[in-house]
Amino acid sequence: MPQDTLRINTQTIGEAGEIVAFLPGLFGQGKNFTQIAKGLVPEFQSVLVDLPNHGASDWTEDFDYIDQADIVADHLRRTVASEGPINLLGHSMGGKVAMVLALRHPELVSRLVVADISPVARESMQEFEHLLDSLAALDIENLTSRSEANALLQDAIPEKMVRGFLLQSLVRSSDGFTWKVNLKLLRDSLPIIGGFPDLTDSTYEGPVLWIRGEKSDYIQDKYAPAMRRLFPRTTLTTINDAGHWVHAEQAQVFTNVLRGFLTSSDAGHPS
Repeated sequence: MPQDTLRINTQTIGEAGEIVAFLPGLFGQGKNFTQIAKGLVPEFQSVLVDLPNHGASDWTEDFDYIDQADIVADHLRRTVASEGPINLLGHSMGGKVAMVLALRHPELVSRLVVADISPVARESMQEFEHLLDSLAALDIENLTSRSEANALLQDAIPEKMVRGFLLQSLVRSSDGFTWKVNLKLLRDSLPIIGGFPDLTDSTYEGPVLWIRGEKSDYIQDKYAPAMRRLFPRTTLTTINDAGHWVHAEQAQVFTNVLRGFLTSSDAGHPS
């Protein structure tokens, strides 16, 4: 589908203040950041974005981080960033989209926040292969309820929070249940999703905050050179008692850290 006809779904929280656009990770929807967005009111107005192939946004025929970033950039340029740069936050896969967007379209981004992901290739995507295969194995044509789907997934995905998160994308329509996430494309594209495009000739000179979960290995100290090569004004904060879904596991701490960065006049100076 051509970029100029692809529909990006968004939800706005707050009526005034600086704009913060949120890009969720794999399987996620913009609404997953509702609690964080409400915590930023009244100083900030949040735009919760469904990335392509997720939520109510259109699907694409293939997956590429540069294309994804350009699609989102085009939407922001025509809407909330039409009068000037905005704050941009991305988590996991959405964090990679946000990084590529800032590198390719720096005029749109005043500050960048990257939640628990690095600009490097992930060594293994086995966890996500398992999750996608488990969802694809559900016989949704014969499902009678979401609770039945939850029960059927319990053995394959024992973590209740993870099942609940994934099942947000299972919705009932007039024709029965359907997925609001492009399972086949994402499964076929996992090597690309786990990677990061070669943008070594680019830098984003604005302030950048990395937020990592203490129990997560997605941001490791050995990745610091790659982070600073692309994003020289980088600050790293670790949130204790949190894993990869740091914004969900420690929502209040995450909101406080985010607010502190967004309101700091000297955010992102090299340390």
